Amino acid sequence: MPRVRFPIHHTFGPLVTREQFWQALTLQFQPQKWMHGRETEELRTKLSHHFGMSVSFFASGRESLLAGLRSLQINAGDEVIIQAFTCMVVPNAVHAAGATAVYVDIDPDTLNIDLQKIQAKITPRTRAIICQHTFGIPADTERLRMICDKRNILLIEDCAHVLPDSPGAIATRGDLVILSFGRDKAISGVAGGAVLTRHSSLGRAIAVLEENAQQRSWFIVMNLIGYPLRYQCAKMLWALPLGANLAKAYLRLARTLHLLPPVYEEGESEGKMRVNLHSIPNICAAFTLGQFRSLATFNAHRNEISHTYANAAAVHGWNVPQGALTAASLQKFPVYARHAKKLRQELKREQIYLDDGWCFGAVNPSSANAVAAGYEAGSCPIAEQIACHIVTLPTHPTMTKTQAEYLILALSSRLV
Repeated sequence: MPRVRFPIHHTFGPLVTREQFWQALTLQFQPQKWMHGRETEELRTKLSHHFGMSVSFFASGRESLLAGLRSLQINAGDEVIIQAFTCMVVPNAVHAAGATAVYVDIDPDTLNIDLQKIQAKITPRTRAIICQHTFGIPADTERLRMICDKRNILLIEDCAHVLPDSPGAIATRGDLVILSFGRDKAISGVAGGAVLTRHSSLGRAIAVLEENAQQRSWFIVMNLIGYPLRYQCAKMLWALPLGANLAKAYLRLARTLHLLPPVYEEGESEGKMRVNLHSIPNICAAFTLGQFRSLATFNAHRNEISHTYANAAAVHGWNVPQGALTAASLQKFPVYARHAKKLRQELKREQIYLDDGWCFGAVNPSSANAVAAGYEAGSCPIAEQIACHIVTLPTHPTMTKTQAEYLILALSSRLV
C-alpha cells in the first residue's frame, strides 16, 4: 500500500483543496472583493441555470432556511414537520420563524423521514414538511410531493448534504430548496447558503429579505478568508515529526485568538438563533463558485470512495443502510457498529477521526439541548437507536483512496 497521509478525518479542512488555498491566498490581498463582487451574481446565474429556479443568498444554510420559512408568513401555532436525527440548526430556524417543530422518526434504511409515520403528524396547522436528504441519500420526494399536494402543504428540500450535478430525485420536487456552502458540505464557500424556489411569489418575498440582509463584519470575513490558509498550514505541520501535536496546538491557538470561524454561533446549542439575516460575503460566493465548477469531479470522487466502502461492506458483512449503497454522491458513508463510541475512540489513537457531530441523538451535535429544540425523549426511538450505533466514513474531495483503504483495514477487525 502507498504511504498513507494522516489524519483521516471529517472536519480537518475537508474541502480545503489546493485550488481553494491559492484562491484564498490571492483574495486576502483584494479587500475590494471581500463584501461585494461579480462572483456573487455569477454564482447566482450558474445555480439558477443548474436548478431552473430563482436563487437568493444568505450567510449560511440555516439563515437560508429561516428566510425561506419567513417567506411563508408563518403565524403563531403553525407547525413544520422535520425528521429526527437532524442538526440543531434546523429546529432553531423553525422556531426563529415563529413555528413549532414537529418531529417524525426515520427509516433505518435511508436515514430519512419515515413516510409511514408522517401522515399521523399532519394537522390543519401544518404549513410545511422539511425533507432532509441525509448524507446525500435521496428521500422519496415523489411520495412526499403527493402527500404535500393532497394536503396543501409546502415541501422544503434540505440539500445541505448533497448537491447533484444532474437532475434526479434531489432538488426537483421541493417548493423551496435549501443549499449550504459550509466547510464540510458538498462544496464549500467556508460559509454561506442559498434558498431556491420555482414559485415567483415566494421568490420575490425571499429576494426582498436578501436585499435587506445585513453585511457580515470585516473581522468575520477576514476569518472566513483565513480558514483555508490556516488549515492548509495545519496540514503541512501534521506531516512533520510530532506534527499531530504541532497542528493541534496551532489550531487551538487560532481558536483561542478567535481566528477561526466557529461552526456554531453562541446560543445555538441551547436552541437560540439570531433573527437577523445576513448577506453572503462575496469571498464566500467566490470560494463556492470555484468549487461549483468542480462539482462533477467532486461527486465522481465521492462516488468512487463510497463504492470502495460498499465493496468492503459486502466482503466483511458490515451492516449498512441500504439507501447508502445506491446513492450517487454521499457526503459521508454510514455504517452501523455495535459499539460505535468505543470504535471511534480506538481509531482516534491511529489518527483516524470519525466524530462528525452526527453521532449523539435525535438532535445533533452532542452539545445540542434536545429539550430546547422541542424534542421529546423517546418519541423517535429509531432515530435515537441509530444515533448510538452509526459511524460515518469520509468521502470528501481531499480524502484519498489510499486513506479509504487504510480505514477499511482499520475497521475490518473492529466493526461488528
